[in-house]
Amino acid sequence: MKKIKFLLMSMVAAVLVSCGTTSTVPITGRKQNLMVSDGEMLSLSTQQYQEFMKTAKLSTDAAKTAMVKRVGQNLANAVVSYLNANGMQNDVQNYKWQFNLVADKQANAWCMPGGLIVVYEGILPITQDEASLAIVLGHEIAHAVARHSAEQMSTQIKQQYGVQGAGALASILGVGSNTVAVGQAVVSSGINLFNLKYSRSHESEADYMGLIFAAMAGYNPEAAVTFWQRMASASTSNTSEFLSDHPSDATRIKNIQGWLPEAKKYYKPKTTTTAKKTTTTKKTTTKKTTKKK
Repeated sequence: MKKIKFLLMSMVAAVLVSCGTTSTVPITGRKQNLMVSDGEMLSLSTQQYQEFMKTAKLSTDAAKTAMVKRVGQNLANAVVSYLNANGMQNDVQNYKWQFNLVADKQANAWCMPGGLIVVYEGILPITQDEASLAIVLGHEIAHAVARHSAEQMSTQIKQQYGVQGAGALASILGVGSNTVAVGQAVVSSGINLFNLKYSRSHESEADYMGLIFAAMAGYNPEAAVTFWQRMASASTSNTSEFLSDHPSDATRIKNIQGWLPEAKKYYKPKTTTTAKKTTTTKKTTTKKTTKKK
């Protein structure tokens, strides 16, 4: 009986692994198996983003709005340049970049698949400068570039297939129908892309990639340390790292400090050109002549 159970569960696992497509995460090179296409994710995210923007109150601060759009576009340009230079031109067409600042006191920002980004005014007093804002936006953009939403959805789909497969085998394995029903109810919950909880490994990957993207865009990656220190001071959460989907602030800062030498390899400070006033002086020379007698 144990041998039959092992064989049946192995067959289910093999079917799940064989489904979907294998993708490589830019920058990190990590392999991932995805059950949903980029087109499906873009369609879903566009719909949800449009619904959000219908009720969101846009910021009336023109200067801050312009800053968010400027920093966001600089990061987008850096990401697109990287993808084009590394044989991922097909991925570029999946991005429809949008950057909006909304009037909300939450210290928050998010990016949906396809580069649809929202920044809340409440995070700007913590970012304080453009380099720190670039760290925040780089992290959120990294979630989209790494296809973390698609990976999370793929995990749920695999879980659903697994539960359905277990249901079909319930009578053979001696599993009660009530247990199967509860499992199906748990894994059938839908995904809200606004509040999607990524795993701690995804959050760390986004921290690393975002640091690189910010450096590529010309922002000093060292700003990440002071930003997360300010974020830690502003946080009221006492949830332990073990129970959280995010790394603890201390772990996050320690990781970033370890990644800084690598990030600095991509960092080329933005140069500003100023009109240099040059003055030319006309030099007059007096030629001394001697008169012949």
